[in-house]
Amino acid sequence: MPQFIDVEDKIFGPITTRQFIILLVAAFFIFLEFKLFDFTSFVLLGVLTATVAMILAFFKVNGMPVHYFLLNFIQSFKRAKVRIWRKEVSEAELRLGLHKPMTVIKSVTAVKPPLEKSRLTQLSMLVDTGGMYRGEEEILEKPKS
Repeated sequence: MPQFIDVEDKIFGPITTRQFIILLVAAFFIFLEFKLFDFTSFVLLGVLTATVAMILAFFKVNGMPVHYFLLNFIQSFKRAKVRIWRKEVSEAELRLGLHKPMTVIKSVTAVKPPLEKSRLTQLSMLVDTGGMYRGEEEILEKPKS
């Protein structure tokens, strides 16, 4: 049986493959910011990019990675919040329902038969005594001489 299927594979010490890819993409974006912007903008955007990457890579919400949590959060806003079933009833169905006689449903209670004496006691005695116990009925039927 496979074990620990919910544990991700680690590639560099405690860093998993998912975390490594997130940090690699963040490093690429930080490099682009370094090449495209002046130093002040680079520092501000680089710190912001690094912070977002660290949160996405290492932070967990209720035991699941943040990006799964964010995807579920966005999907929950796309779904309808209230579901209403609107059945359209025609006038003919309404009139039929009004003129239909009311039927009274009687509740039926199930009656259990009385419990019969089980042979569980006799069987347990037979097992406990290793087959030496013959049972009360056999003793009465076959008297020993």
